[in-house]
Amino acid sequence: MRGGEKVLEALCHIYPAADIYTHVCDPSAISSSIKSHKISTTFIARLPYAKKMYKRYLPLMPMALEQIDLGGYDLVISSESGPAKGIIPTSPAVHICYCHSPMRYIWNMYNRYYDNSGLLTRLMMPPMAHYLRTWDVATSNRVDDFVANSATVAHRIKSYYRRDAEVIHPPVDTQAFRPVATSELEDYYLLVGELVSYKRPDLAVEAFNRMKTKLIVVGSGEMLGRLRKIAGPTVTILGTQSFDALKHYYSRCKALVFPGEEDFGIVPVEAMASGRPVIAYGRGGATETVVANRTGVFFETQRVDAIVDAVERLQRIDFNPSDAVARAAQFRREVFIDKFSSFVRKATGSSTDLLRARAG
Repeated sequence: MRGGEKVLEALCHIYPAADIYTHVCDPSAISSSIKSHKISTTFIARLPYAKKMYKRYLPLMPMALEQIDLGGYDLVISSESGPAKGIIPTSPAVHICYCHSPMRYIWNMYNRYYDNSGLLTRLMMPPMAHYLRTWDVATSNRVDDFVANSATVAHRIKSYYRRDAEVIHPPVDTQAFRPVATSELEDYYLLVGELVSYKRPDLAVEAFNRMKTKLIVVGSGEMLGRLRKIAGPTVTILGTQSFDALKHYYSRCKALVFPGEEDFGIVPVEAMASGRPVIAYGRGGATETVVANRTGVFFETQRVDAIVDAVERLQRIDFNPSDAVARAAQFRREVFIDKFSSFVRKATGSSTDLLRARAG
């Protein structure tokens, strides 16, 4: 239940009669509100180890998507950061794509993925990426209207597909988080998220090693082992934590450290909803949520000394937790539901929400 699934959950709320189509589904990992819908999977789900290794089947996904029978639907909503928009709706259905990002691994982050891959993957990536880019651009014409989860993503849609996109930020359950009294604050900074290379958690660990300042890291991923090896005595790598534990760490930290470039970035909003400031890399979605010198500070280069400087600058600003909470409230779930519902009514020319819909 990460950001993409939270969007799907909100779409299911808007369209309670919607059917869901997906490549692979793990019922144990999704919410009851999503499971209450009819869920259909493609042939990818029947391939070996699909639940854990579905990414390996990316070259087969275009074929799988084009085999989905969408006859009888008035509205098709594709929610994607991969190839999901490549489905073929039946005319005259309206197809709206909620785009978390055009496929990062073939577009804006191709070189980073390539550099961090093994030899066999590097041999396969150039021809596969060429094929997927051609298919990805061609299938953008199957979309009637694009909605982007941030202005950053809207710019990518314009660059790669030559299409305009409405910006509607994804839903964040801001009401699940609460600030605590000043007396309950603790002496540590916090990093939360998937521990993968493009999110640059290593920069934060190295910066707090240098400062000899406490940093708590919550999350798991391919870099977990490496981070534990380089962590100094003031850095604690906790791995995955329960939601209650996460809320505790959010509300009591001195600040959240967010060193990666994200399409949107729910984590900074959750930190602000907890009444805490954010130290973020000044690119991507964080620039649309964090207010400089009010709810946090930015650093302009992904370097250790830039993070060190930002930590020092944060200590000099007059931070008010209520400002952070108010800013986070602008991204609450109800705002997404209202804006997306209004967009669909406009796009379909309907005065009421279509109930015969598919969200997937």
